[in-house]
Amino acid sequence: MDKYNEVLASSTVTTDDAVVAAAVAKIMEKAPELASPEVYQFLFSSIDLTTLSTEDNVSSVAKFTQRVNDFDNDYPQYRNVAAICVYSNFAEVVKAHLEVPGVDIAVVAGCFPSSQTFTAVKVADVALACEAGANEVDIVFPVGMYLEENYEDLCDEIIEMRHTAKNARLKVILETGALKTAKNIRNASILSLYSEADFLKTSTGKIYPGASLEAAYIMCQCIKEYYDKTGRKVGFKASGGIRTAEDALGYYAIVKEVLGDEWLNQDYFRIGASSLANALLSKMTGEETKYF
Repeated sequence: MDKYNEVLASSTVTTDDAVVAAAVAKIMEKAPELASPEVYQFLFSSIDLTTLSTEDNVSSVAKFTQRVNDFDNDYPQYRNVAAICVYSNFAEVVKAHLEVPGVDIAVVAGCFPSSQTFTAVKVADVALACEAGANEVDIVFPVGMYLEENYEDLCDEIIEMRHTAKNARLKVILETGALKTAKNIRNASILSLYSEADFLKTSTGKIYPGASLEAAYIMCQCIKEYYDKTGRKVGFKASGGIRTAEDALGYYAIVKEVLGDEWLNQDYFRIGASSLANALLSKMTGEETKYF
């Protein structure tokens, strides 16, 4: 048995979809009790505020960034978002216009959202993005390689991008809507964790169904198991179709239940979203707000 199959076989994280669904349902029963102004503010400050449109351009990304700058002046009582997330070619635009401290520059790279191109192209994309100012890089798990059980090339590719990113955080997007089953999501999580990922992220939100609570539960269980074995903490990011405060609260509840409060900070918990920011801000201010 090779080292990849060995580490997969050693996992005790459940691969029974029915068991996962039951566990999530139990957590969701209590999730509404967690709602509070403080939690909504935390969720807002955990957002990777995202624009990933075919129509994005230098002017639109600069304007998008300026809105984050303005937030500090218009709502000084609240913490700003965690990061601005854009296509890799716009990292330098965000860097040139971002004025507020504490907001990271995140990019999607490595042939987002399909992960289908030459490894050298993916690595070059990561390198260029980091050189342009990105300090967080979201890459897509190579689902095709996984389905072919080409684990060695899969892991080698992620590790090469991890090393290329240097001091930037590397988030691996599993594309759970393509993986579908608890077993596939567990295996993809484990392979990414042992390939030195800094974060596991649910979805691209582009091709397949986005984040699901069930996928989040499995991913968090894998992060916990990995931490117990290695002592290395890895973050969790939910992304793809998270639009309401209630949606966000569900992911908060899962992380709190499975990983605990020490994961509930910007270093280990993120939500990739755009419209969610307005939904949470509305909860925070007590009136409908469309700021972003």
